[in-house]
Amino acid sequence: MIRVGILGFGGLGRAGAQVLASKAEMQLVAIADRGSFAYNPQGLDYSNFEPIPSENSIQQLLSYDIEGFFLALPNLPNNFMAEVAEQFIRSGWRGVLVDALKRTSAMTQILALQDRLAAAGITYMTGCGATPGLLTAAAAIAAQSFAEVHQVEITFGVGIANWTAYRATVREDIAHMPGYDVESAKAMTDAEVEALLDRTNGILTLENMEHADDLMLERLGICDRSRVKVGGVVDTRNPKKPLSTTMKLTGRTFEGKISSHCFTLGDETSMAANVCGTAFGYLKAGKQMHDRGLYGVFTAAEVMPKFVR
Repeated sequence: MIRVGILGFGGLGRAGAQVLASKAEMQLVAIADRGSFAYNPQGLDYSNFEPIPSENSIQQLLSYDIEGFFLALPNLPNNFMAEVAEQFIRSGWRGVLVDALKRTSAMTQILALQDRLAAAGITYMTGCGATPGLLTAAAAIAAQSFAEVHQVEITFGVGIANWTAYRATVREDIAHMPGYDVESAKAMTDAEVEALLDRTNGILTLENMEHADDLMLERLGICDRSRVKVGGVVDTRNPKKPLSTTMKLTGRTFEGKISSHCFTLGDETSMAANVCGTAFGYLKAGKQMHDRGLYGVFTAAEVMPKFVR
């Protein structure tokens, strides 16, 4: 059984804890959020635990026997995930880290830590959510039918009943909208977010997003990043998806024919299900790699996730 910690206990962190509650191969033993943490080597009940106040909750957990962490953290500001990774490097901890970050520029910072993470004995799996993540991996597989990939189009639909359950995720999405950036979205008060959502009837429409799917596919030589397009619609007032989440890859076969592969996620699978299930699948894969002495940074498009029973 893999002993797992979750950093960040907002919407994704809570959903991740629920996912682990049904797993026999992983056990949630640690949770850390801003200003507090909880640890139980026998396993934590995500719905009933007593957090311990701490000004350095991550550092506190690194003294315990935890084999892997899901970094369910907001990547606001843009260098936050890289700063967390650096904290793990400096600590001397060895194990597996998995993130579900979105932005190309944020992943570039993680990739720049390759040599230091490898030297520290850390296996870091990056971009392991839904997109980037599940859909990027599907694109990498779909590309195998083609001699040349012309375009990858990822379109997502997300429905949540109340935006306050995913405050950080919604702010990250707002940062992709015209007139906003990472810093301005991070600085928005809840009242300002509410006002924006009132103006849009709770709908966020996102086009040509800065999403690390492009970097991940370019790194594998599948296509130039300019051929990867990511966008979607987020309904912050309705749990039903406003549209289906799809990945469409178009290319030319070796016979010279133009065709497309399409991968569609079931409308009933939530954002949390698609992100957290994927993240823990990559954590299991990362643990197997770590046990074989494979350290450094790997993206979700380079490694097949393992199903966590």
